[in-house]
Amino acid sequence: MLRERDLRVTRPRVAVLKALTAHPHADTDAVIGAVREDLGEVSHQAVYDVLKALTEVGLVRRIQPRGHVARYETRVDDNHHHVVCRTCGRIGDVACAVGHAPCLTASDDHGFTIDEAEVVYWGTCPDCSTR
Repeated sequence: MLRERDLRVTRPRVAVLKALTAHPHADTDAVIGAVREDLGEVSHQAVYDVLKALTEVGLVRRIQPRGHVARYETRVDDNHHHVVCRTCGRIGDVACAVGHAPCLTASDDHGFTIDEAEVVYWGTCPDCSTR
């Protein structure tokens, strides 16, 4: 996977991918914690650099819902969206919007070739709703 994107296979890169596979929508601190459990000591900067490189080549998707820290995921092969809890910040995946118009059909594309749509659904998760 890394070599296919012209990236060297390094222990930090493999550890970050492993962490994101196990913990979708993880923030940077969670990724650093998981990588340190796997490799031992690794710098914050090393993890930031790996996340940036993986995002740039399309192996990782960076999402940042308004008012929240950036999160990362390895699910990059579809045009899915997210639901975010306003109370705790929990994030879940939502398949592409369905209904009268597909989510990649804009009412006016202004001449753009659209290849991705980003929709964020906001609400309250079941755990926060019962508190």
